[in-house]
Amino acid sequence: MSTQTEQEKVRGWLTGRLPGDWFEGETELSIDRDEILIVGRIPAPEQSKDVSDAERSSAEAGRVKQFREDTRDHRIEIARELEHATRRKVAWGVRCGETRTIFTSLSAPVMTRLRQPERQVLDTLVDAGVARSRSDALGWCVKLVAQHSETWLSDLREAMRKVEDVREAGPDASES
Repeated sequence: MSTQTEQEKVRGWLTGRLPGDWFEGETELSIDRDEILIVGRIPAPEQSKDVSDAERSSAEAGRVKQFREDTRDHRIEIARELEHATRRKVAWGVRCGETRTIFTSLSAPVMTRLRQPERQVLDTLVDAGVARSRSDALGWCVKLVAQHSETWLSDLREAMRKVEDVREAGPDASES
């Protein structure tokens, strides 16, 4: 989890560094120990309101592909600068209409020790064809927990931010 100050510094840097015509509104920024994910909104293609979902989705996918190709070199340059400054990988994505696409994102290995009952859960998912491997099954479980526990996780993150604020205001805080 990143600190509020880290978020603010990266957001400020991106505000100054990103071309003004790339995104509509503020970028979505997600930071963890390993990666910074930048997701911006791009204009959706103009279409009549009575187009099918398939046509709308295809038009948005085409616009995303165009943006990705047109900005690739510049995004790589910006990512390298930010990676050097933060020691984290940088990933990009866009929102276009109802479509959200992440271009390339870090997949970090995570070691864990599981007892037999937990391994049996993973093996059931593999045997049922829900996942290809225990690793995929564990990723599936984490996504499911995040989906069904978003309010609790959000409350926990907010509590952690409050603890961070208290620490920063402690006796070792530098006076401004």
